[in-house]
Amino acid sequence: MRWRLLSRETSEEIYLLVLDPGEEAFTAISEFAAAQKVTAASLMAIGAFERAVVGWYDLEKRDYRRILIDEQCEVLSLIGDIALGEDGKRSLHAHAVLGLSDGTTRGGHFLEGIVKPTLEVTLSETPAHLRRKHHSDLGIALIDI
Repeated sequence: MRWRLLSRETSEEIYLLVLDPGEEAFTAISEFAAAQKVTAASLMAIGAFERAVVGWYDLEKRDYRRILIDEQCEVLSLIGDIALGEDGKRSLHAHAVLGLSDGTTRGGHFLEGIVKPTLEVTLSETPAHLRRKHHSDLGIALIDI
């Protein structure tokens, strides 16, 4: 991965990340956020994956149903945020819409994606420290404001 700081205004920094072929995007973005000590940010990305996994959250089972996309796909939209969990660790939460070769799409909670040929991510740090709080009634952690 290559990256560049695009802007630094008071307490907000904007980064551009360019992921390389073969990198797993969820891990790469999460590791970058940890290395830069990002505690709150929004992100958006475009590019392509050689394969990916998105998820659909099943409220009854309190788990994600994994949807495998085992083919080259275009990242039509990948948007999300980064916040600190109750454990103090950074948590990436993103959703993706992926375009397939026949023009159909698959989408859901972004779980993983192997980059091919690139993924261009704009990560905008926010001045507020965002925190996720676990909601036992839903089985997931949501941003608590």
